[in-house]
Amino acid sequence: MIHEVKFVSEKYGDLRKSEMKVADHVLQKAEEVIHYSVSQLAEQAHVSDPTVIRFCRALGFNGFQDFKIRLAQSVIPPVRTIHESMNEKEEAPDLVRKVFAANQEAIERTLGTLDFTVVQQAIEDLNSAEKIIFHGLAGSAAVAMDAHHKFFRIGIQCEWYSDPHMAVMAAAMMKPRQVFMAVSHTGATHDIIESVQMAKKAGATTIGIVSYAKSPLSKVLKHTLLVGSSETGFRFEPRASRIAQLCVIDVLSVGVSLLRSDEVLSNMTKSRKAIANKRY
Repeated sequence: MIHEVKFVSEKYGDLRKSEMKVADHVLQKAEEVIHYSVSQLAEQAHVSDPTVIRFCRALGFNGFQDFKIRLAQSVIPPVRTIHESMNEKEEAPDLVRKVFAANQEAIERTLGTLDFTVVQQAIEDLNSAEKIIFHGLAGSAAVAMDAHHKFFRIGIQCEWYSDPHMAVMAAAMMKPRQVFMAVSHTGATHDIIESVQMAKKAGATTIGIVSYAKSPLSKVLKHTLLVGSSETGFRFEPRASRIAQLCVIDVLSVGVSLLRSDEVLSNMTKSRKAIANKRY
């Protein structure tokens, strides 16, 4: 379906030939492009990743995410930026069903997207790690914190950071046999990628949970765990994908627990005794 994307067509004549290829694809498949990563658009338009960035800047945008937000405003109803399946006036029954359905779909898609071999490799690296650092920003910070809580409770030395400055400093001080695990919906956040690169340079193993296989973050990770959902990439706040991210964390923590079951059971007993008198 061809949409009226005036802010692209109005500047079409000012673009370079390679940038016009990007514009042609955007004008023809705008509704699909809002789900793309930079690399996906570059691949579909038969150009390089830098060409896509130059195209965005030629239109006056700071970058690809900035461009996608504007594109989404042109092709989808505004209410869909709140939630992909909502209409203007939702009553509670439909609201509940649609939110639950989106979350269920994200879990089902992730089950079909995950590479089980990569999952097993990630579990083994986490199990042998002397220390794990979990890192996420904004909505993904809550997932990283949940991961820290789960691994801490089974007795593994770990830390978590939601502050990019603290994360990159911690990453710089990592060592081999340690793991840096990043959580990012878009996989296109500069701070997250910088921290992963720093940890990698220090010799640590890098693992990430992302929603886009060809995201910039995926390119620098040792293990990429893909979450699948119908959420668009133009919105910074993950919703359904966050539920799937939590499921992946559960898979990893249970997988590691099974590999060191005696130690985990002992640690769980100790922690339960420690908090027993804090409950009525």
